[in-house]
Amino acid sequence: MKHQSTGESLSTYSPLLLFICFLISLPISAQDEPKISVGGALRFNYNLSSWKEGQKNRGGDFGYDMFRVNFNARFKGVYLNAEYRLYSDAFGGGVLKQGWMGYKFSDIDEIQIGLTQVPFGIQQYNSHNWFFNLTYYVGLEDDHDMGLKYIHAGEKFEYHLAFFKGAEELNFGSETESSTSRYSYDVVGRNKEINQFNGKFVYKFGDKAANRLGVSAQYGSLYNLDTKENGDHYGLAAHYEFSQDRWNVKAQALTASHNPKNAAGENRDVLKFGAYGAPYQVAADFNLYSLAVSRNIPVNLGPVSNLEFYNDFGYMQKQKSQFTDSYMNVTGVLVTAGQVYTYIDYAAGYNHSWLGGNFKDDFAAGNPDAKWEARFNINIGYYF
Repeated sequence: MKHQSTGESLSTYSPLLLFICFLISLPISAQDEPKISVGGALRFNYNLSSWKEGQKNRGGDFGYDMFRVNFNARFKGVYLNAEYRLYSDAFGGGVLKQGWMGYKFSDIDEIQIGLTQVPFGIQQYNSHNWFFNLTYYVGLEDDHDMGLKYIHAGEKFEYHLAFFKGAEELNFGSETESSTSRYSYDVVGRNKEINQFNGKFVYKFGDKAANRLGVSAQYGSLYNLDTKENGDHYGLAAHYEFSQDRWNVKAQALTASHNPKNAAGENRDVLKFGAYGAPYQVAADFNLYSLAVSRNIPVNLGPVSNLEFYNDFGYMQKQKSQFTDSYMNVTGVLVTAGQVYTYIDYAAGYNHSWLGGNFKDDFAAGNPDAKWEARFNINIGYYF
């Protein structure tokens, strides 16, 4: 492999270099022995899809979903959090979902470096079901990028500040496209996400901080491999979460815009996003609205201790008038039985790449003649 100069100045990397020097200089605790814990999960999946005639003829398919391993370690005040997942080759194979090192200054202040979750919108998930919400499929739910993040989680106020040098970068050639073998969706193809700044603020109020009202913002560059120029992208979100008396409500509204500096003749109304080994197109500019509601019901049915019923809805409004909007709705229940968690979902989609669309451009131009399609899905996982 040849290593070529990118021509970037040292100032591009200065936030990351300063943090590494700072981490090395941190005071160490009295902990003498490293503490290590290992966990993971094995999951299987059954699905029956309305748009797959062969699958309907054989009554659906049941097979392997994913095996994962989680590592947590702590030594002299510095800790590690990592999760590696192994999907089938058709879904990207092995991927590092997250992997970061951290240090806690106090009970409410910490810093993380590595492949860490991007602080944007409702976290950890903007959904309750196995499929996530529409936000996930455009890179705005449970996204993880390479950089550093500071978190202050006070009793009333919480804020996150972060800088990300790039997304999950696996190829380091001068003009190499980003790999689509990743867990979370990011811009791929001839554009790369670089030098992104994130800020998130949450106000917590009510009994036991049952209400979380927040705003999020992100801004970064899009480096084009053909023109060698930087475009930009940004996102803004307002979000509210309520958790009390076994109820949980997640409501969010966001807007996102991407302005790539593509080569002459290249379409700038769409970008290529990728994950799970397969890319598709996403509209460059859109608004997205989501509402997710769940209710827990404790039960005593043999090993079954809890049923969580939910409905998660998402609507993607594309700003280009010629494009057709996208929708997603998932109704289901999470069954808890000891260490076994089973999601039983009825997921419906309109112009949705993973729910009956043509996959290539459902989240971009879409199809005005598309039909609502649905997938009945059961995901069974043993978590250890």
